[in-house]
Amino acid sequence: MKITGQCHCGNIRFTATADPTKVMVCHCSDCQVLSGAPFRAVLPVPVEQVEMQGTPKQYVKVAASGNRRAQAFCGDCGTQLFASEADMPRTLNIRLGCVNERAQLKPGVQVWRDSAMPWLHELDGTPAHTRGRDSPRV
Repeated sequence: MKITGQCHCGNIRFTATADPTKVMVCHCSDCQVLSGAPFRAVLPVPVEQVEMQGTPKQYVKVAASGNRRAQAFCGDCGTQLFASEADMPRTLNIRLGCVNERAQLKPGVQVWRDSAMPWLHELDGTPAHTRGRDSPRV
């Protein structure tokens, strides 16, 4: 599947050929903190299948396991773009939030489920609005 995406300000753009069955959700505490969300959804894509316009900034995170992961983001707007191996990137774990086709990319697996927020399964019963808080409830 061809995917396209960009950071919030549009200074970094990408196109890629990706396998839509590879989408996953990670609930680890690193992903929660780095994304500012209860989980992070990613699509792993071999680096040679990604074409990037613009140069992301990177922060290298050393995990408890000792693994070094480069976290790439836009230096202007801060949008999280992908993570990869720090030294010799082979795979870009593209953040689903910056992929234009994200609604078509349903996760097939969850990892670090023990770290998931206990209230996630309750969201379907939480009052919701179609858009902002002033829009109609659904």
